[in-house]
Amino acid sequence: MARVWSLPDSLQRCIRPPQGRPPQRPPEGVERLRWVGRAANEAATIMLQHEPEPAGARLQQLAAHYAVAFSMTQQEFVKATVLAREQLIAMADALDLRVDKGSPAARLLAPPAALDAPPVWADPATGHELHYDALQTLPLTLAQSTDAAPAASQAAEVLAAGIQEVSNAMVEDFRLNDIVRMVLETMLRALGARRIVFCLREVKTERMTGRFGLGEGSADAVRALAVPLKDADDLFAAVCQRGADTLIADATEERVRARLPAWFLGSFDATSFLLLPLSIKQRPFALIYADHERPGGLVVDDKVQGQLRTLRNQLVLAFRQAD
Repeated sequence: MARVWSLPDSLQRCIRPPQGRPPQRPPEGVERLRWVGRAANEAATIMLQHEPEPAGARLQQLAAHYAVAFSMTQQEFVKATVLAREQLIAMADALDLRVDKGSPAARLLAPPAALDAPPVWADPATGHELHYDALQTLPLTLAQSTDAAPAASQAAEVLAAGIQEVSNAMVEDFRLNDIVRMVLETMLRALGARRIVFCLREVKTERMTGRFGLGEGSADAVRALAVPLKDADDLFAAVCQRGADTLIADATEERVRARLPAWFLGSFDATSFLLLPLSIKQRPFALIYADHERPGGLVVDDKVQGQLRTLRNQLVLAFRQAD
């Protein structure tokens, strides 16, 4: 599957499980990642197949097995599994995933003993509204060519590398601004877009407004983007409310142009654009907008669409973790 998705060779090497007993000295580089992956798989299997009490005892045994290799105490190892489950529960909640009661997956998604309560959904826009208002439009730092859309294979490679980069960044402490920028830069490069803008919902006005962007004319686009979420006739609002990723290949077509809002027609000259809404439990809180000045300038096949969704979902999780 990793080869089919064109994941980098370095990542493919990392996910090959090592054989034999854990080393008696801490491994380094790729070897360390391979042993971490194997230990994580074994820990996940324990939590999937056993109820909390026996699972705890088995995790202690597993911790002792890997103690030397990871230079960790048993307590630190078990604490790491608790933190990992917290993040998994938050991700499942953010993506509104549902599993059958009594299934192994439900057992894994049950809050561990260290959690006081299951994660509660909080409005991500509330905590970051003022924070984002203080940001300036970011300059374009990556060379772009808008003469032709990148080949699907090239776009997939750029997106795969971006997904890995974001994943690596989110393993440690991270700044939400950095994750947002990494996602936007990756999408801009992969799509060969003219510009890309990140929008965030204003809690008081219920509008999705531009906060910062990348690319040619992004400063003007940031100021002009203002989607009234309660306007049922606004195409952008409808996309946000449905949570539907939408590509408009040719905005000059009459039937398409008739649905475009006046604020867009008066301020934008884009003839091809992509909308990627961000939602939690069907509640939109952000929007990614990318455009091109030429009809058909943005090309998205099934593989690229799946990778764009992965990046978008990583961004949703970053907002959840940053709260």
